[in-house]
Amino acid sequence: MSLKDINCDVDIPETGQTLQENALQKARYVYDNYHLDCFADDTGLEVEALNGAPGIYSARYASLENPQCQPHDSEANMSRLLRELGENNNRRARFRTVIALIQKRDVCPCGCTSIKQEHLFDGIVDGEITRERSGAEGFGYDPIFRPDGYDKTFAELGADIKNQISHRARATQKLCEFLKR
Repeated sequence: MSLKDINCDVDIPETGQTLQENALQKARYVYDNYHLDCFADDTGLEVEALNGAPGIYSARYASLENPQCQPHDSEANMSRLLRELGENNNRRARFRTVIALIQKRDVCPCGCTSIKQEHLFDGIVDGEITRERSGAEGFGYDPIFRPDGYDKTFAELGADIKNQISHRARATQKLCEFLKR
């Protein structure tokens, strides 16, 4: 079920300092308010030469610098990232997704509350930031991120390949393997 299916139209805040904290914050909100097992994720692009930035601020990176930019403005986010990297030859980066799963496991003996278990699943794809945009598919930073082992950006690889090798795919695969056990 999606958030829409449970009539949750709240913009759940992401105030954590890490991807793990944000993923858990979103999953806990749904679990605590709707009493359903759930999972939530947070994703970020971490660039080595920028000390891990934009990280948790990936979707709103440009708006942190320029309040007139809208969050999720991919063009503005890529422009800021490329400008900040400039001619730096260290272009190493990684996309990282953390999925938080919360499951009700038991009820307290007195019946007052449920006992829950929380699990985290991490997916990482290493690569590098290109010097210019290339490719028309995908979203976000896809036109400037080239995963290791490939000579094309995520935006050039297309959805089929990206969905097999991406950080989200890797985290989701770990979640699925856990749920099958």
